[in-house]
Amino acid sequence: MATRVLIADDHPVLRSGLRVLLAADPELEVVGEAGTGEETLRLAEELRPDVVLLDIGMPGESGIETVRRLKAELPALKVLFLTMHEEEGMLLEALGAGGDGYLIKRADEAEIVQAIRAVRRGDVYVHPAMTRALLSQVETTGRPQEPVEPLTSREIDVLRLLARGNTNRQIAELLALSVRTVESHRANLMGKLGLSSRVELVTYAEEHGLL
Repeated sequence: MATRVLIADDHPVLRSGLRVLLAADPELEVVGEAGTGEETLRLAEELRPDVVLLDIGMPGESGIETVRRLKAELPALKVLFLTMHEEEGMLLEALGAGGDGYLIKRADEAEIVQAIRAVRRGDVYVHPAMTRALLSQVETTGRPQEPVEPLTSREIDVLRLLARGNTNRQIAELLALSVRTVESHRANLMGKLGLSSRVELVTYAEEHGLL
């Protein structure tokens, strides 16, 4: 079944371009377009999309406030921000408000499709150029501990690719593995390192020269 997408942006030309792009993929279906936060909320409740592609700089209610209301009304809905803002503070605020992904508008067409698929699967997708901004969140989590047992070479490969912002499926393709095998390696290395989030994982990779 195709992933149902609602496009929410106040620029009609951009919405039209995104509709054409997504329509070219048989696994994606654009079910509607919205130009304001209020319209996004109304159409999300009416059309029940799987993913909302949401701009932050909407007229009236911002995308940040819109995602809070969307998640309150439709907790299972996935929200992927597509924005021109590349500031660290905006990224953290967007994810903290309930966003499932953060993509900047200079992303290429293939990455937009990849990001939609990633958040639909339940992954958190952050544009690679923004990944390091997440390091600021680690101040309250402390320094990642050393592994209780050594990581295997394959676990190190998976760790490095995860820290660089790749999804499980992308890693599977890069390493010629199944997605299930990647998920197993990910769980093993997170357990060995005592980590519980991608933020902590990025910090560990940074401190150990894996990026």
